[in-house]
Amino acid sequence: MQNPFEVIPAEIYDVKQESPLIRTLSLKPEKPIEFQTGQFMELTIPGVGEAPFTPSTSHFVKDKMDITIMKTGFMTEYVHQAKVGDKVGLRGPFGTNYPLDKFEGKDLLILGGGCGLAPLRSLFLTLLDEVDRYRSITFLAGSKSPKDCIYKDAAAGWKKHPTVKFHRAVDVVPEGEKWDEDVGVVTVLLKKSEIDPANNPAVVCGPPVMMKFGTMDLLKMGYKEENIYLSMEKKMYCGHGQCRHCVMGEYYACKHGPVFPYAQIKDEEAIWE
Repeated sequence: MQNPFEVIPAEIYDVKQESPLIRTLSLKPEKPIEFQTGQFMELTIPGVGEAPFTPSTSHFVKDKMDITIMKTGFMTEYVHQAKVGDKVGLRGPFGTNYPLDKFEGKDLLILGGGCGLAPLRSLFLTLLDEVDRYRSITFLAGSKSPKDCIYKDAAAGWKKHPTVKFHRAVDVVPEGEKWDEDVGVVTVLLKKSEIDPANNPAVVCGPPVMMKFGTMDLLKMGYKEENIYLSMEKKMYCGHGQCRHCVMGEYYACKHGPVFPYAQIKDEEAIWE
């Protein structure tokens, strides 16, 4: 059994600035790390502390790991100062994963925005590794503006993938920025979906307000509550259900999630806060 307190040393071998506030660290751990897409790791910065982040790489890749991080506070400020060659630690994995067995043979819709695209990238790349297991994959991604879009280099290839439908939207296009795709909140892209919602799954991750209205729109389209999967990572900290930062009624996002069917948590307090 994995020791939850073991910190695995890892070296940063690449740093990519995805947007003004988001960067991806590419890590090489001292030993392979087994995780399932949707689970999270505790990232340790020596002398600073640790915080939970979801890998953004396929779970079939065990000897390397990308973690995409938004600058939001004390810990992430130090993460955004990290450079190639720096040593960090990885602890985990923790939490629940996306139920790939329930997605098999289905038309899967992925809806995400902002740094919520990080766990969705892990899911998406994992799906692509076994793409024949799924009837179709539709990935809808949103950002505030063109400069805030992440995974720009990969997006061009995703749009050309023969068995994937990938669409992007930005909230606004400031004067002087170029953009030839959709404009509006990410839910405007739902009109591009050709999926019958009756018995197919949808996955949602992003800022709380986006997840709330995205889920409501999916329900209006006919998706079943038990087939909408939410990644509720926004308040996690310790990873063990001890600090109570991520409590949602009777559930802890870190201990019982972060992946939940909407039907499981819909009546709990403060799930969108």
